[in-house]
Amino acid sequence: MASARSFPDSVVDEDPQRALQELTEALQDDADNPEWLCQRAYAHILLKNYSCAADDAKKAQQLNPSLPLAFMRTGIAEYHLNHYESSHTAFTQGLQLDGSDKSSEIWIQRCEEMMGKRSHDDSDSTRQQAAPPPPPPVKYDWYQTESQVIVTIMVKNVPKDGVLVRFAERELSVAVRPASGEDFSLSIHLLHPIVTQQSTFKILTTKVEIKMKKTEATRWEKLEGEGQEPNIKHFNPHQHPSSSHDTCKWDKIVVDISEEEKKEKLEGDAALNKLFQQIYSDGSDEVKRAMNKSFMESGGTVLSTNWKDVGKRTVEMSPPDDVEFKKY
Repeated sequence: MASARSFPDSVVDEDPQRALQELTEALQDDADNPEWLCQRAYAHILLKNYSCAADDAKKAQQLNPSLPLAFMRTGIAEYHLNHYESSHTAFTQGLQLDGSDKSSEIWIQRCEEMMGKRSHDDSDSTRQQAAPPPPPPVKYDWYQTESQVIVTIMVKNVPKDGVLVRFAERELSVAVRPASGEDFSLSIHLLHPIVTQQSTFKILTTKVEIKMKKTEATRWEKLEGEGQEPNIKHFNPHQHPSSSHDTCKWDKIVVDISEEEKKEKLEGDAALNKLFQQIYSDGSDEVKRAMNKSFMESGGTVLSTNWKDVGKRTVEMSPPDDVEFKKY
């Protein structure tokens, strides 16, 4: 790795201890390389050496003040050192350099929550001996299928713009802002990598459901990892590890979720598409052939379930009266 002089996040994730050693050797030859300092800071973070991580990241800032990653690494290290004010400053500066980095927004919100809590605790300590207990955390759980890992956050009535989810190869970051109650954030370093482009989330009335696409059909022993590659086992569809210590009937949970999705009230095009999908799913082979043939031949302007009608003719295009169909 050192000879190639390339240290991407995936390499550091795989073996942070080895990456730390090789980055240290590389920096002996080029001590002023800000990118390598950022990656050594990342290795220190995975190994929970937060003071060393902060030192490397701050030096990278000095060497290249326009490098957003240096501010991100500084912010994470300072946060874990409970230096929330300096962490907030680092994330804010990084966001100014790269406004597209939504993860900085999540970290800034988390810092503000901790600073507000600390200020509240300090104020309460002057008035009473013991502070009130913190509010109970929002519950979440997870299960898996052969191709996906599903995380369910148990929070009700979240507005459509009240959830921010960031997928990285080995990290899941979630910020939830309910219509009522306190905000909730979740950051998980995943046991295995995921396919970020094929990972999605859905806001339902009773929960937020996050589906992460597995890179391989292997069974995850647990949801979280510490940056070291775990033992890989073949997937067993009847065994679903969970963040809960209790035994769960996962087949029933999958059925319950499917039933709840069916009951979810949709509107507009979403409701219409769901109706068409249900007709196609429940229809006979002739109904499915009729729907496929009419839709394809009409350029998506006609959808018929009558095979006796469309099976013996070419279905002509029939756009709405106020629409003119053009071929390109």
